[in-house]
Amino acid sequence: MIYSFRNASFRDPQTGIYNQEYFLEVFNREWYRHLREEQSLALVYLRPHIHEMIKHHKLLEIFSHDIEKSLLRATDLIAKFDKDIFALGLFNINEEGADVVIARVEEQISQFMATYGQDHSFTLDYKIASGVCVPDRRNNIEQLFNFVEQISDDLERQNQHLALKYMQRA
Repeated sequence: MIYSFRNASFRDPQTGIYNQEYFLEVFNREWYRHLREEQSLALVYLRPHIHEMIKHHKLLEIFSHDIEKSLLRATDLIAKFDKDIFALGLFNINEEGADVVIARVEEQISQFMATYGQDHSFTLDYKIASGVCVPDRRNNIEQLFNFVEQISDDLERQNQHLALKYMQRA
């Protein structure tokens, strides 16, 4: 990827999608908007085991953009958090809508593997952890992030693939 100084403050240089700082800033702003409007939102962690793709930097960029393509609404957001977590922010969405988006993400991953998996001789195991909630004064944004992180960790321990849970109001 050609590095752009114009996008340096909010794009991840390795993948071209948003970076963690920008994601957190936007998610925080959306959290308070959803709090005022009493709308639900979702936080999704996609944990692809991408060790082989890291050797092929272009593949990681293609993978990131393929996942980004599965987010059809302009308000939805994807960012790279660290070496193995992609975060998706889905706004004004309920559990059924989150299920639809997750199905599209899984379809994009399948298409990516069909196109690039055999050529580069790797497999792609991944976990998708999702939390949906309606922000209120008793919940805070950190609780949602901790909730989804716990779901993600549980998936890793239990060797499961996917979980979508609703975060109850405190």
